[in-house]
Amino acid sequence: MTKTTSQMVDREGLIELDVGDDVRASSRFNEDIAPTQASERTWSKWNIAALWVGMAICVPTYTLGGVLTAYFGLSVGEALLAILLANVIVLIPLTLNAFPGTKFGIPFPVVLRSSFGIFGSNVPCLVRALVGCGWFGIQTMFGGLAIHLLLSELIPAWAALGGVGEVVGFFVFGAMNLYVVIRGAESIKWLETLAAPLLLTVGIGLMVWAWPHTSMTELLAQPPSRPEGASVYGYFFAGLTAMVGFWATLSLNIPDFSRFAKSQKDQIAGQVIGLPLTMFFFASLGVVMTAASETLVGQTVADPVRLIGYIDSPFWVVLAMLLIIIATISTNTASNIVSPTNDFQNIAPKYIDQTRGVLMTGAVGVLLMGYDLLQKAGIIPPGVSLEQMYSNWLLGYSSLLGPIAGIMAVDYFLIKKQRLDVPSLYMDNHAYPAINIAGFIAFGVPVALTLIALTTGTMYWFYDYGWFTGSALGAIVYYIASGVLASAPSVGPAPMADREPGEQLP
Repeated sequence: MTKTTSQMVDREGLIELDVGDDVRASSRFNEDIAPTQASERTWSKWNIAALWVGMAICVPTYTLGGVLTAYFGLSVGEALLAILLANVIVLIPLTLNAFPGTKFGIPFPVVLRSSFGIFGSNVPCLVRALVGCGWFGIQTMFGGLAIHLLLSELIPAWAALGGVGEVVGFFVFGAMNLYVVIRGAESIKWLETLAAPLLLTVGIGLMVWAWPHTSMTELLAQPPSRPEGASVYGYFFAGLTAMVGFWATLSLNIPDFSRFAKSQKDQIAGQVIGLPLTMFFFASLGVVMTAASETLVGQTVADPVRLIGYIDSPFWVVLAMLLIIIATISTNTASNIVSPTNDFQNIAPKYIDQTRGVLMTGAVGVLLMGYDLLQKAGIIPPGVSLEQMYSNWLLGYSSLLGPIAGIMAVDYFLIKKQRLDVPSLYMDNHAYPAINIAGFIAFGVPVALTLIALTTGTMYWFYDYGWFTGSALGAIVYYIASGVLASAPSVGPAPMADREPGEQLP
């Protein structure tokens, strides 16, 4: 007897799907991207807050203040304000785009099938996946350096390996990250819950240690690096866009985590508690530690891994490196591996499961970091530094991800009115088209304008403020295009979202 798909609604208004043979047989379905069941939705607001603490406390966050002062022409005070404000702003798409994941238990690629089409969703998925793989490579480079310095303290002969030792550390650290994600969502939940209080405690301890060695009054009084007399607004909003872009990735694939939340209240409260203040505190710590490094080690050092390497105490170096390894794993696994893993599965779910998706993420991340790895191994001469590389592309990829965030929010709240036919999201030739033309028009227009700005220098502000301009224009164009291209009412079974709870597909 063939079992068909049905749905139930709990008291929180969350949908649980009883997946039948019709959906399981579809080429667009596998168990790893299937809707979560009620028993799997166990993440409280504190688990989600811990997730954000674990992701926010990382080496790139530590360096953000320096990036904004060195590359965006901001003063220290302006940089810290931009970081705080950006992380309050990014809460808007984070909480909005988390809604369908929490309500229906579906991951990011499946949510995208509503706005871009069953097959078309692969385009924005791959954009997000490539950015995630790039960040995986960058974070793994920091983690590999920490492993190299750790082993150099424990095994003196290891230090002689130099850059080769860093390359070995890169692959060892990368393998550790991939293993955690292969173990599944509960493994990530356990890691983040363990890491969050530990990392916060260490961060507070470092701030207490460094504070007496710097003067915040002098630090905040330092003039910005922009041309004298230049207006602050252009520089500030360019920096603000880059800081929003820092988590523009998660503002898309947040359903990958919110589908495990107990309720909408939990996902909203957890994100509000966990993100803005943690980012502000740890970026501030980076500013204070960098300023204090002159007194502490005799020179200014912006990289926390290298700063700790100057400490003349094997015990504290080993302990600090272990903590940096934990911090980087907690960030890398959740923010940089989970999404590409699901995105790659979306291409061919019957052939790419979670394990294969994780391995593909690792392979692409290594390829994207190949140039830097060859530099460290001494095979090619040094070129652009890792810090310069990631500071330059924050603006670039936010211009690509902004439109997708706007499209997702408008599709779910205004076009679909929070109602999705979940079984049809897993099947071809049902309620959703293979390619949703409206989604691609809305994505293409802001991307085209960004390319025009970059190649001609015309409307360069559109690129400088890429996340804001892209998300706003993408949302507006999608809303208009969806109305213009709306087809006549379809003939056939009503979407699952329009049926009574428990009613089966005919």
